[in-house]
Amino acid sequence: MRIDYSPDQVAPRAFYALLNSIVVPRPIAWVSTVSADGVANLAPHSFFTVACVNPPMVQFTSVGRKDSLNNVEATGEFVVNFAAEPLFERVNATGTNFPPTVDEFAAVGLTPEPGLTVAVPRVAESPVAIECGLHTTLELGDSTVVIGRVRHLAIDPAVLDGDHPSIGLLRPLARLGKDEWSTIGEVKTIARIRYADWPGHFSPDS
Repeated sequence: MRIDYSPDQVAPRAFYALLNSIVVPRPIAWVSTVSADGVANLAPHSFFTVACVNPPMVQFTSVGRKDSLNNVEATGEFVVNFAAEPLFERVNATGTNFPPTVDEFAAVGLTPEPGLTVAVPRVAESPVAIECGLHTTLELGDSTVVIGRVRHLAIDPAVLDGDHPSIGLLRPLARLGKDEWSTIGEVKTIARIRYADWPGHFSPDS
């Protein structure tokens, strides 16, 4: 028997905690922005994914009105920096609720480097930076989905295997429930099955 939970019967934060522990692992958008006053901001957002292939777009969700959202709306630009395992403690530290006047790069000891297509600093220590221009925002209840059109990718050659990023070299971080995080762990490879190859290829009992 399963236990039933209804969002109409469970407190919103408690239901959110349940979802956060089930929708896992979640990749992290380590979003850098600049305020209208020129203050750099850096914060992790664990509701993050690719939104569109052509044109390339990514999206992250701001739960509540955070500095990242305010800055993106003010300037129309942001950078998603790759959250890698060696940067674990500093990624977590940038989740601190610093006031808008604090530069998180300076607060946690990270090096800002200029973006190529945006007036937003990238994290020099991060192996990948995705420079984006704001495409649109979508308000959903207490959260806002931010969709950015990718203008540029900057990738450290140290994480490439030939011309392709290597998961073993990238070493991504992911969020789980509570205060839990995960690393890449075991990687499994399997090809997608074409319908033409389906007969005899897969048995539900295997």
